Parts: sequence; structure tokens; C-alpha cells
Amino acid sequence: MKIAVLGTGAGARCHTARLAELGHQVVVGTRDPQATLARREPDMMGTPPYRDFHAAHPGLPLRTFAEAADAGELVINGIDGANAVTALSAIPPDALAGKTLIDYAVPYLYQQPGQVERPWPTPWGVMPRLQPVDTDSLAEQIQRALPDAKVVKAFVTQEQETVTHPEEFADGDHTTVVAGDHDDAKTAAGELLRAYGWRDILDLGPLAAARGMEMYAHLHTAIGLALGTRFGVKIIR
Repeated sequence: MKIAVLGTGAGARCHTARLAELGHQVVVGTRDPQATLARREPDMMGTPPYRDFHAAHPGLPLRTFAEAADAGELVINGIDGANAVTALSAIPPDALAGKTLIDYAVPYLYQQPGQVERPWPTPWGVMPRLQPVDTDSLAEQIQRALPDAKVVKAFVTQEQETVTHPEEFADGDHTTVVAGDHDDAKTAAGELLRAYGWRDILDLGPLAAARGMEMYAHLHTAIGLALGTRFGVKIIR
């Protein structure tokens, strides 16, 4: 299958590498491919520049968000939650119409020192604020912005290392969840999760359930900060 992964952060790289390993045709999307490849410093999460990953995976094309979305039969949103709606809304509607869009972003807001609060990606070590929360979700906002796409919330209750390699943690004996308003899209997301190695996939129902999934990320973050590490090996093992 042709799969577009939108984003070049650590989580998106997990999906990109795993999908390629599974034999899918993967195209990666970013705002500005040349700028992405020109960066030489780690990002605010400490992730090495994408150029290093790109050099290690030379067969994976890097395109704009719109080009990648247009090329994919299924799309995974790895754009940071603070900017996802704006970036996805800029993609021509035809590029996403009728396609399953799996969203795992979390809508965090972060206030940089000395500046007003705005949608910044949140650096590691900071407990951010969710917006929207409780009465809405990022996934629902994306669905409203892209009415012709089929948005599924998934991958959001674990680190992406765990999502793409569940067997490496507790021998895969754990559960993941999905939510969405389109049964065929949830089926597509479930098939991908089973290909990753998931055995227990819980369907939470309509996309409104994404509110709880995104709010769970607060606990996810708090545990990681308490342990001083990203949520994953030290928690599950």
C-alpha cells in the first residue's frame, strides 16, 4: 500500500521505518523539504536532525505535505498537534478526500518564557496544557476541517516506539484503542495495527471518544516526567 506519513519527528520516523520494513511504499511529508534537510541541530525534544534519518533511509521520498498526502492511499498524521489543523487545512481537499487519515497528535499549548501562550510544540520536560479539551478534541477539529477525509484517532495512548513494535514491551500483552465515525477507516487502522503486531485492539466508537484518548496523554506525560524518561521501556518492564 502507498502510505503517506506527514511529519518528520521521532514518532513519524517510527512509523516511516516500520512501514518500509513491512513492504509498504512510504512517502514522507514536511512543510518545506529543503529546510527540513538543511537543519543540523536536534529539535526541542532532542531528536537528531531529519537529515540523519534520511541518509539512513535513502529510498524514502521527502515531499511537501500536499504532495505526500496526494500520493498516499492512507495517510498518517504525525504533525505536531499545535499546528496540525492549520497544516492539514492547507492541503488541497482532493488530496485527502475519501482517504483514511490516522491521527495520533495531541493538541498541546506551550508558553515560551517571556512570550504569550501560543501553539508551540512542547519541549521535553514541560507539562503542557491541552486545547481543546473535554468538550472537543483535535481529531474532531481535523474532521470538521477535512469533511471529505475519514479521520481515525489511534496510536495516541502509547509512545510511537510501542505502537510500531508492541512485541518489544511486555511481550505485546497490552491493549491499544481506536475511535472514528467511519467503520471502513477504523478497519483500515486496525489492519495496520495488526501488521505492527497488535493482538488486542479496542474500538471506542465514534470520534468523540478521541477526547478521552487525547486527555490520557496528560497521564502519559506525567508518568514520563516523574521517571525522567519518555513513556516506554521503564514503565512497562
